[in-house]
Amino acid sequence: MRTRRGRFIVLEGIDGSGTTTQAALAAEHLRARGVQVHLTREPSDGPVGMLVRAVLSGRLRSAGGPPFDRRSLALLFAADRLDHITSEVGPRLAAGVTVVSDRYVYSSLAYQSQDCPPSWVKELNRLAPAPDLCVFLRLPARAAEKRLRSSRQSRDIFEEIVFQRRVAASYARAVRAVPRGRLLVVDGALPKERVFGAIRTRLDALM
Repeated sequence: MRTRRGRFIVLEGIDGSGTTTQAALAAEHLRARGVQVHLTREPSDGPVGMLVRAVLSGRLRSAGGPPFDRRSLALLFAADRLDHITSEVGPRLAAGVTVVSDRYVYSSLAYQSQDCPPSWVKELNRLAPAPDLCVFLRLPARAAEKRLRSSRQSRDIFEEIVFQRRVAASYARAVRAVPRGRLLVVDGALPKERVFGAIRTRLDALM
């Protein structure tokens, strides 16, 4: 008997929107329903993802000391995504496991398109398969900034209010690439319980 392919669910939103919290809640809910789930994230925990995280934290810089080239960073994000899909996500989906990912290709379309031509970023990621469900947590940059100030001692190179304002607007355009019927937009400013209530309803319908 052929194994039914697992579902691929991704959560997107600017830094501070709650994607990590909601991804964990989604995985917990599905497991409680008896669904086999793998929770993951991007940048991944793979070798390329570790490089990306080092760049984002400022620990890895270009030769000679200047900030890391943003075009090179876009290439690293795309390489990490391809490795993530090939080595971690794809095999689990094929085995019937549902995968929940904290961020995916729409993050690149929103973030890397600030410094690189959007068409080029899209082309870099053209091999990334579409998810079965993309949950976009819509949150104003100012509200996200307030959350970050209260919850983090350090910031990555993208977590600046002016940049995040541009990304928030870019995200609204990026998620238009989600196939019709596979996008759920939730007000990220709501209490996390209400945010997850909306997500849970959609998850139950999907499964």
